[in-house]
Amino acid sequence: QVQLVESGGGLVQAGGSLRLSCAASGRTFSSYSMGWFRQAPGKEREFVSTISWIGGTTTYADSVKGRFTISRDNAKNTVYLQMNSLKPEDTAVYYCAAKLGPSSRTITNIDYWGQGTQVTVSS
Repeated sequence: QVQLVESGGGLVQAGGSLRLSCAASGRTFSSYSMGWFRQAPGKEREFVSTISWIGGTTTYADSVKGRFTISRDNAKNTVYLQMNSLKPEDTAVYYCAAKLGPSSRTITNIDYWGQGTQVTVSS
């Protein structure tokens, strides 16, 4: 069992930055690929970024590539999402996700979800 707790969301002006954190419980954190997904009001949850279980491979949605950076610290059981040059269209609830083994962009492949953290970008 893995429990995920996100933090770092908030209100920011367009062009600003936020860093989301996701603290995971459990002793096998390093065995899980981690990811971030987001869900805007009235829209489906969508993939944002993943990082492999050994931290060497990252993937990004085209909409955030070059602006967001995912990273992980296995010693702290924490994954981060640095978000720069934020846009109003980035407004959403951001969810941390864990998947045993190789990473996946597919929502149905995710093993564990966090409760979500709200990010609001004002124009």
